[in-house]
Amino acid sequence: MRSGSPRDYSRRAQLSQSPDPAMVPADVAEAQILDLITPFDGARDRETVTLAEARDRILADTVLSPLDFPHWDNSAMDGYAVRFADVQGATATATVALTVIEEIPAGKRPQQAVAAGQAARILTGSMMPEGADTIVIQEITQRRDDQVQILEAPQPQAFVRHRASFHRAGEPLLFAGTVLQAPEIAVLAAAQCPLVPVYRRPRVAILSTGDELVTPDRPLQPGQIVDSNQYALVTLVQQAGAEAIPMGIVPDQPEALREAIAAALDQADLVLSSGGVSVGDYDYVDRILTELGATLHIRAVAIKPGKPLTVATFTQPSPTLYFGLPGNPVSALVSFWRFVEPALRKLSGQTRWSPLFVKARSHQDLRAGGQRETYLWGQVQVTEAGFEFSLAGGRHSSGNLINLAGTNALGVVPVGVTQIAAGDPVRVLLLPSGFTS
Repeated sequence: MRSGSPRDYSRRAQLSQSPDPAMVPADVAEAQILDLITPFDGARDRETVTLAEARDRILADTVLSPLDFPHWDNSAMDGYAVRFADVQGATATATVALTVIEEIPAGKRPQQAVAAGQAARILTGSMMPEGADTIVIQEITQRRDDQVQILEAPQPQAFVRHRASFHRAGEPLLFAGTVLQAPEIAVLAAAQCPLVPVYRRPRVAILSTGDELVTPDRPLQPGQIVDSNQYALVTLVQQAGAEAIPMGIVPDQPEALREAIAAALDQADLVLSSGGVSVGDYDYVDRILTELGATLHIRAVAIKPGKPLTVATFTQPSPTLYFGLPGNPVSALVSFWRFVEPALRKLSGQTRWSPLFVKARSHQDLRAGGQRETYLWGQVQVTEAGFEFSLAGGRHSSGNLINLAGTNALGVVPVGVTQIAAGDPVRVLLLPSGFTS
């Protein structure tokens, strides 16, 4: 993380048309936050893992393969390795007879070169013998003892996979910043890279603020609220590939909050707190951050839910980004999806970090107040007609966590728009959990 020189965001802010100058438009806030991030350094912020440990990790170095792919000329089909010059005139009525000199199973080196009038029985993946340049598939042959009749002329070099035609040794195989999933891990295994250089996982400290909060295992007293944010944010941080450091509940006491934030700064690259960033009498977060030496960049964003959002940076004890999220559970999650996750992706060394928006057709009317960019939660499905967005049932309140279950997308109603009619296109933010087809 870094505290970069300020950019001129005035034009973007004007285009976003936030009605309240104290609130930063969502796209401007996203750009400002990402501008504060310097990705991990491939030399400093790295570790080595085995292939078995590499799932979801991010390459810290570009990998060069020591091997050609394919490693040698080989057959793409079961059939016969031949010289094209011998079979180019073959037809069903003028077949060509060749002598089969050997059989080449997969994994075995050919023992003989193919000369004029000869062929080698070959299986898929087997190494091409010297002298042969073409594969005749077995479906257009007839075999009798050591003779094979070619019933149809193939194309020259048919079904031959040539050495290095997929990839040449010494050229980049996978680039730094690649997220390692099954295909990439298979490529690394095939290239005989048993140890993989990856970026370390960002460390994210998570704390919840509020005298009213209790843990799920405690009996709930009148006026108290279960701290669901801690568990949701830990899960989201882990899904983003980072290391979550849960720090529990901090009471609405300035000294306790100061100690908790200072402890978080000592062990994290990024700190998340929920609650205490609004304008209430017990909202101390912004004041404590300033006292601890933070630079406050954002205090509120023009989105709903999630208006209160504090974004700050520290240079001591080490460069750290701080997000003060709203306390309402839906607001906290929406703020994470919209702003924190892209920051984590960039910090962790990924090459793509911007939120993923698509156009979808709404199944219901989507209503908003028009003063802020409004996020309505629901589900996206992929049909033959494209993306389809279905609004979650029940009340869309920042405190209603219940109908957030099953959410995989957020429908966006822009500033200045109060309704998107059913059947009309809507901009949708796809969540990391993905979507069903």
